[in-house]
Formats: sequence, structure tokens, C-alpha cells
Amino acid sequence: MNKIILSGMGLAKTYREGALVTPVFSGLDIQIRAGESLAIVGASGSGKSTLLHLLAGLDSPTQGCVELLGHDLYSHSESEMGRLRNQHLGFIYQFHHLLPEFTALENVMMPLLIAGKSIRQASEPAKQLLDEVGLSHRIGHKPGELSGGERQRVAVARALVNKPACVLADEPTGNLDEKTADDVFDLLLRLKSQHDTALVIVTHDHHLADKCGHALELFQGQLRDRQR
Repeated sequence: MNKIILSGMGLAKTYREGALVTPVFSGLDIQIRAGESLAIVGASGSGKSTLLHLLAGLDSPTQGCVELLGHDLYSHSESEMGRLRNQHLGFIYQFHHLLPEFTALENVMMPLLIAGKSIRQASEPAKQLLDEVGLSHRIGHKPGELSGGERQRVAVARALVNKPACVLADEPTGNLDEKTADDVFDLLLRLKSQHDTALVIVTHDHHLADKCGHALELFQGQLRDRQR
């Protein structure tokens, strides 16, 4: 059985604003194994994006812990947590979050440059990934010169360039039309397998969730297996 690379144990999240207390969920356990594809579905406001942010080390749980390859993420300093994220996790968002002043190639190189690689060391794997997503002819174009689908393909390449153990995707096709969304997601699943990385996707699209190996539903603060 594939080893567990990312897990959350007893996760709870509550937001407080003055006297207002809003519990999102509590007591959640989740495990992601090497190479698997997992979809998390749920209604808007159910907390699925919040759960993904906890797993990513982007937001602190009210209770519980997150382990990434044996490291308790929230026991580390911010700088060390950032290093672990950069080294072992890739991220894809609904809105691509590409840097508008940089080219497609420079955007894909960015995680490697942050990790301390030289421009030469970063450019070759970035070019390879852009070729794999079908954009070798667009490496010099900036995000504003690309279509929505092309921008998400650049985001997919950027998420994979550091050879992460897991890619975390938050509604990665939610801003695309149905045909483009299908194409981008099929590409992501193919590259996930080729690069032997796990994938966790948060989506409201049950059609996309059905393409993953496993699907969970976040409902009334609890995770349950989704019936297909």
C-alpha cells in the first residue's frame, strides 16, 4: 500500500470576529497516499477550501495537526513551513495567480528560483513542463497575452515543476468553460500520473470528481465517502 504523504488529524476550524463565533468543522481526519487522486466536494460554504488551506499550511487549524512526509507542519517556524511547502507541495487555484509582469517561462521557473536554483537550473525543467502542457510556443508570452485555458496550463506546469509529493488544487477549472475545464483537468490527471505525484482537488463539479480515484464529501462539518 502506498505510504501516507499528507494527513490531517482531529482538524477543527472556528472563525471568531468579536462576539461572533462561526464553527466550520471539527474532528476531521484525512489521509492522502502517494500517487492517489482525491476529490473533496461539498456545497458552497461547507469548508472544503478551508480544509485544503489547512492541509497546505496556509491557514492554522483551531485544533488538530497536519503532517507532511512526517513533518508536523504547524510545529515549524513560518520560514521552515514555507520551505516544506515549496519543496513538497504544488498549488493550483481557480484564478491562476500568475505574476502578470513575468512570462509563462518565468512564472513556471519561480518555485525553483525560490528554492535556490540558478536561472539555468530552473529554465530547463520549466521549459520541459511547458512543452508537456502544450505551450512550448508560448513561453515568452505574459499571462495577459494567454487565454484562460492557457493560463491554467501554465499554472499546472508551475505546480509540478518542483516535483512535489502532492498537488493541491482549489477549484482549478472553476473559471473555465466546460470543454476547456475538461481538457485542463484531463491534462492534470495525466501529468499527475506521469510525474508520480498525489492530487487533492476541491471542486463543486461532480463530473470532475468522478474522474478521481477517490472522492469525499464535506457535509455539515463532517467528511464522508461520496456515493457515485
